[in-house]
Amino acid sequence: ERERLSACFLMGTQLQCLPRQSLLATGTGTTAATRAAQMTFAAPPIGRVAAQPRCAADFTSCLRTSSSSSGSMLLRGMRQSWPRQGPSMHHCGTLLRRKSSWRPPSRTVNAVSADAEVTPSTTTPNGPGTPSELPKNFDIEGTEERLYRWWETSGFFKPSPAASGDPYTVPMPPPNVTGALHMGHSMFVTLEDIMTRYHRMRGRPTLWVPGTDHAGIATQLLVERMLAKEGTTSRQQMGREAFEQRVWQWKEEYGGRITEQLRRLGASCDWSRERFTLDDQLCEAVAEAFLRLHQKGLVYRGSYMVNWSPNLQTAVSDLEVEYTEEEGTLYYFKYPVAGSDEYLPVATTRPETILGDSAVAVHPEDDRFKHLVGKECEVPFSGGRTIPIIADDYVDREFGTGALKITPGHDINDYEIGKRRELPMINIMNKDATLNENCGEYSGLDRFEARQKLWADMETSGMSIKTEKHASRVPRSQRGGEVIEPLVSKQWFVRMEPLAKPALAAVKDGRIRIIPDRFEKIYNYWLEDIKDWCVSRQLWWGHRIPVWYVEGTNETEYVVARSEAEAYAEAKERYGDDTKLTREEDVLDTWFSSGLWPFSTLGWPNEEAPDMKFYPTTLMETGYDILFFWVARMVMLGMEFTGQVPFSTIFLHGLVRDGDGRKMSKTLGNVIDPLDTIKEYGCDALRFTLATGTTPGQDVNLSLERIGANRNFVNKIWNAGKYILFNISSLTEAELRALRDIEISKDEWARMSLSEKWIVNKLHVLSAHVTGCLERYEIGEVGRALYDFLWSDFADWYIESSKTRLYSEDLEQKQMSLRVLLYVYESFLRLMHPMMPFVTEELWQSLPHSGDSIMIAKWPQYEVYDQGEVEERFGTVQAVIRSIRNARAEYVVEQAKKIPAIIVCTSEDVLDSLRNESAVLTTLAKLDPGATTFAARAPSKEEEGEIVQLVVKDGIEVYLPLAGLVDVAKELARLTKQEKKASVELEGISKRLASPNFIGKAPPAVVEKTKKEAAELEETLSMVRERLQQLQAMK
Repeated sequence: ERERLSACFLMGTQLQCLPRQSLLATGTGTTAATRAAQMTFAAPPIGRVAAQPRCAADFTSCLRTSSSSSGSMLLRGMRQSWPRQGPSMHHCGTLLRRKSSWRPPSRTVNAVSADAEVTPSTTTPNGPGTPSELPKNFDIEGTEERLYRWWETSGFFKPSPAASGDPYTVPMPPPNVTGALHMGHSMFVTLEDIMTRYHRMRGRPTLWVPGTDHAGIATQLLVERMLAKEGTTSRQQMGREAFEQRVWQWKEEYGGRITEQLRRLGASCDWSRERFTLDDQLCEAVAEAFLRLHQKGLVYRGSYMVNWSPNLQTAVSDLEVEYTEEEGTLYYFKYPVAGSDEYLPVATTRPETILGDSAVAVHPEDDRFKHLVGKECEVPFSGGRTIPIIADDYVDREFGTGALKITPGHDINDYEIGKRRELPMINIMNKDATLNENCGEYSGLDRFEARQKLWADMETSGMSIKTEKHASRVPRSQRGGEVIEPLVSKQWFVRMEPLAKPALAAVKDGRIRIIPDRFEKIYNYWLEDIKDWCVSRQLWWGHRIPVWYVEGTNETEYVVARSEAEAYAEAKERYGDDTKLTREEDVLDTWFSSGLWPFSTLGWPNEEAPDMKFYPTTLMETGYDILFFWVARMVMLGMEFTGQVPFSTIFLHGLVRDGDGRKMSKTLGNVIDPLDTIKEYGCDALRFTLATGTTPGQDVNLSLERIGANRNFVNKIWNAGKYILFNISSLTEAELRALRDIEISKDEWARMSLSEKWIVNKLHVLSAHVTGCLERYEIGEVGRALYDFLWSDFADWYIESSKTRLYSEDLEQKQMSLRVLLYVYESFLRLMHPMMPFVTEELWQSLPHSGDSIMIAKWPQYEVYDQGEVEERFGTVQAVIRSIRNARAEYVVEQAKKIPAIIVCTSEDVLDSLRNESAVLTTLAKLDPGATTFAARAPSKEEEGEIVQLVVKDGIEVYLPLAGLVDVAKELARLTKQEKKASVELEGISKRLASPNFIGKAPPAVVEKTKKEAAELEETLSMVRERLQQLQAMK
């Protein structure tokens, strides 16, 4: 046998049937049998196939004849070499332990040449439908990554060519290439993956497009910090081209980290279509979009107020500015009225900006200052520059002094007043936030240094009045943390009003649905009051604006083109052959390229690209916090460039907070790391917690306790599978084949027992409910419904009920019970799969089934057979069992004790129904089968003696003979002891309450609590003494 296996091993080596690492592992000390195990059962590496049919047959023979020691040896060899790809190999251990019931895998492997490249195998190691034994617990670490690699290499994430119907397309919100996985990523991956897996199982062509964003500011800042840490040259010293190469080098080295982390969450997106916003094709799309907008007159260059980041030295979007409540200083000073001894008292939080003032404003109805309107003030330390005193309704008479300095060049509100009143826009700052040449002796000072020096000069000159502490909202850069400076700067802008109108109409007429719909008002409000979009950024990393300036024209003449060659061709035609061009240095706002994401990732601007058939996309799922900054822009740009809405549904999730509702932050120390959570609790538990905790648009409070509870739910599902596998372990091959792809017709259902009818119908109702909820994006309700069904209906009721038939001598009953168990459980796994992909796949592979993977199995959709009668009948059985269980608890009946019962029902039909379920009743209520009777009338005391009457519902009662419930002597002893203890406690409390010192000196709350304790003890004593009297009468 060893010689024969050695020959097989040599033949397999020639056929390249082993992964490279497995071949290296087979040293001289490795037995031939172990090497044969490695050869025959290792899943083929990507692009290779394994061994000849004869090898599998020889290995089968070896297994059948091997001793226990050689069997262990073979198993160890398989475990060492099996690539962690495909479903569990645990069944191999089962085969070795139960040789008599083992059957060879049902797959066939064909020999090929060593150099042949083939499509990765989608066949699972145990073959379709071959049941296997499960380990005690679900192996999170050993299973999740293995299954994911198998799914991905098998091509299951790609749209199926055999799928029919309208495509279901989801563009993934591209995480920053610099990002590390956080709970926000976990939320969007969970929700989008649920919907993707669901529609894939429904048979639709399903595409989830992954990708990452180049994250202009974040990436450039990260690399600049890295250069500083290395002590090398700065960005400016390197030059643009060298710096860009260094960023690309960083991206190639670290840029894939976030996508690998997304895989740990089970994201079933098509990684073969992964996109990066700086891919060549997406760069082409960005240039085309800018060109078309410019051709329509929607792009222009001008000087306007922007959020300026002095450290990054670029304009930043509103989204990249975070406002924090900070305590600062309010400075009160005298603004001299020119030509008089009068002054206007003015308050400001930024004294350095006085040097850029263009006016002082007062309220037109403020009697204190009416006489000064029309006069002028002299700007302190300006060399005598004067500005007008104006009246304006914007001024708040109650804030500060009631007089407001206007600095249009450095305050967004003053900027609006300045435009309205045609005031000069004076810039007093350089790009690095030092004061410029307009500031006289303060020129060159940092803005905060200038603040201190100018105020000190005010105090010296007698112009200061006072200072006071003042809390204000300070704008800070999200990336760098520095204070943002409002600054008028020359930038590129996109006119938004013409783009906003179609986007408003798309939501209004229903072409786009926003979930939850309350966000429609916010969407409309923003688009109705939209401002032009500053799209230029003073960065080097990003999409360089496709504008070329004609040299010698001071940037007043330029061409917009798709490429430099196209720019020169146009420029020479317009300005002559000697024209020289200089490329615009700025790049586009990251949100510009992201705004094209739904269609640029599918091949636009090539309208004939193969993937454009997946456009318009179906679902845009993202956080509500970027509805304005990203989602609305995608709608506007999508409609502008494609003439269609980019997606039909916008689903907005909330922020993920800690268990107390606080925002997660490193400062608070309350960050829950997704990867750590997955390692401890499993991906399925995390996904299920996020999915069931979410309501569209509402923040989610996440705690490890909830995740732990859902890990217990995973274990519950696992244990239910183990119960079923145990009950089919002795079946023959033919019997197992008969349990694949079970369908239950209405006729078959009608022949079932009540409990079987009930659970099948419950499943059918659940399927319809879950399907409807997913279609309506009620994802949280899906999880809750599945949880209740498995834990309560299936595990607590049906599994317990099934034991009465599985362990009976009636073969037909046993077969039907197995059939129903598998039918319901396998259907449940398919319903649960979108939420818990890993545990459901592992369990499904262990059950009799057809097909390669649960993720491409058919979605369960069934006809509801019951119109209410079965539900009502089995509900009566449940009510009877609950009543008896409650009585057992009340009378402290020993857990294992079986008691007699008389079940009385006035309806003959219902009574027959209960009688037919007597095995279920006696098993679940722990009744004595020989002493349980069914009757149409109540028993008399003379017939049964002392009895306990339980009213279940109208027309149904249960009578429990008291003598059968308790051991009278034991119960008397217990209750007597309880009475004595309660009497002593009550006596002590009563003495305390009778003491004037206690009543007079103890806090009222303590006195009230003591009175409550006394009342509870009196009630307990009364009940105990009443029970004692009943038991005494039974002696």
